[in-house]
Amino acid sequence: MFINCSEKELFVFSQISHSADQMGVEAYIIGGFVRDKILGRKTKDADIVCIGDGIELAHKVAARFHPVPQVAYFKTYGTAQIRIDGFEIEFVGARRESYTLDSRNPQVQPGSLEEDQNRRDFTINALAIRLDKTGYGQLLDPFNGLKDLEQKILRTPLDPYQTFSDDPLRMLRAIRFATQLGFVIEERTWTGIRENANRIKIITQERITEELNKILLSGKPSIGFDLLFRSGLLHIIFPQMVDLAGAVDIDGMTHKDNFYHTLQVIDNVCAASDDLWLRWAALLHDIGKPATKRFEPDHGWTFHGHEVVGGRMVPKIFAKLKLPQHDKMRFVRKLVELHLRPISLTKENITDSAIRRLLFDAGEDIDDLMKLCSADITSKNKIKVKRYLANFELVKSRLKEVEEKDKIRNWQPPVTGELIMEVFALNPGREVGDIKNAIREAILDGVIENNFQAAYDYMLKRAKELNLHPVAGTLGHNSEERDS
Repeated sequence: MFINCSEKELFVFSQISHSADQMGVEAYIIGGFVRDKILGRKTKDADIVCIGDGIELAHKVAARFHPVPQVAYFKTYGTAQIRIDGFEIEFVGARRESYTLDSRNPQVQPGSLEEDQNRRDFTINALAIRLDKTGYGQLLDPFNGLKDLEQKILRTPLDPYQTFSDDPLRMLRAIRFATQLGFVIEERTWTGIRENANRIKIITQERITEELNKILLSGKPSIGFDLLFRSGLLHIIFPQMVDLAGAVDIDGMTHKDNFYHTLQVIDNVCAASDDLWLRWAALLHDIGKPATKRFEPDHGWTFHGHEVVGGRMVPKIFAKLKLPQHDKMRFVRKLVELHLRPISLTKENITDSAIRRLLFDAGEDIDDLMKLCSADITSKNKIKVKRYLANFELVKSRLKEVEEKDKIRNWQPPVTGELIMEVFALNPGREVGDIKNAIREAILDGVIENNFQAAYDYMLKRAKELNLHPVAGTLGHNSEERDS
């Protein structure tokens, strides 16, 4: 049963078959490759289980190709990997596992195919195709995984409590598969997740975050985060996000549920971009709201400054989740801090100055910021949404117009700090920063033109106010000399 397999994949499997026969062992494709081929999904790797030495089988298979691919093997785990034209194959001997309650690291012993299938996480991942000549192409389905694939159901092969207690990461994998595949988690399996949620604490943060990223990269992440929330897992692995949940009513004034608003924003962003870090920005854009929530009797609920508070939270959240701490974190923090700016421009007469400042502050990330802000419009009032989106188109038009005129994106003032120090014989310090900032603000506000001569003249004016005087011989700077 080799549904939807390419010629390259079939050739690789034929070589594995020959090698298994040469060794006198049974070999099987098992797990995700079989599942995804039946579902018609793209695959780039396959797991091979043999009743014997997986590392030896990997070397035998590699020797049948020219040039011989490198075999990466790990004696401790009894696994080996080879890559053939971008197709990655992992080999392992069939095994059985036993666990203690205080650890997810199993005691591993060689086992039969049946024992290996018993330890699989879900019935749809226990499907196996035989490769040795005795039963080449035969599908083995001990837990009716095919039926679960057809009915789009996720269930564990054995008792869910045992499956999730043995390896708590499987609870996150269940939710990730439900999100990616659009499957429903079977009732007993769902109960097993809820009752074992606290056991996720023994899983390393890196593995938890890998599953969160996979959920975020799915077509509709809201499915996964809703399941994480309702299962209790999110309360343990990401409590700051849980704090967004709920709507409070005082005197008939209710704020929206910011948790489910956030989920809608994430889905909206996913329709516009597949960038993981833009999706993280969507997830965190309102993370500062719980800390800034206030009720004002004459006004209602407010979240003043939540973008600033949220921006400050981003580095701590990234550190806790073991996410990248440099460029990616700074990108997400910038978008969180700026996400209200374009929306505010739709509520007022748009001045060139406001547009310049937004372009300057957002820089190369302005397009992603606009995607996030468009996604943030989630009102149930269709007329209000239509009006906001129309105003957004006006903002986009003005951004393009001002950018083409002023070239302000990723812009720096024409007069540098080095030139200021040269003209006034200054060392680096507050006065240099004051003059440079004054020039920048004057250009952004449209007080002076965005060119060297106007900036140079303004520098002299600002320096005079600070009682600073040019060094003799430095006043010859002008735009012609600058250009040369």
